[in-house]
Amino acid sequence: MTAQTGDVAPAPALAVSVALERDGKYLLVLRANPPAQHMYAFPGGRVDPGEALEVAALRELEEETGLKASNPRPFMTFDLSSDDPGEVKRSDFFLTVFLADDPGGTAMALDDAKAVGWFTPEEIRELPVPQSMTSCMDMLAKALPAP
Repeated sequence: MTAQTGDVAPAPALAVSVALERDGKYLLVLRANPPAQHMYAFPGGRVDPGEALEVAALRELEEETGLKASNPRPFMTFDLSSDDPGEVKRSDFFLTVFLADDPGGTAMALDDAKAVGWFTPEEIRELPVPQSMTSCMDMLAKALPAP
């Protein structure tokens, strides 16, 4: 319930993304559509009703890049809240980032991806990325051994 109107706030949508690493670089897509339009992020998107998070993560990766990864493992979940100062703070998305095994091959910009590329963590910090990407890169640097 929101304090101001008494309306029930909608439940946050579920979203997933895949942090795919190859030779010390991570695969990112340049988003063509909101949210995060014109920003780089891990390939991902919304979870369909009744769809398992792991299945959604691999589906979104394939839809956006053509790559068919395997062995998805949840890495971390972000509560992506509304930043509108006129609204009561609410979650818009719960985003779960997965790690997956690199299938090899060439990634292509498909679906709502304007471009794809492989970037080092240092390069990612210089790109226009959502705050969750910066936080995730910090956590990946602590959790994963250097290549």
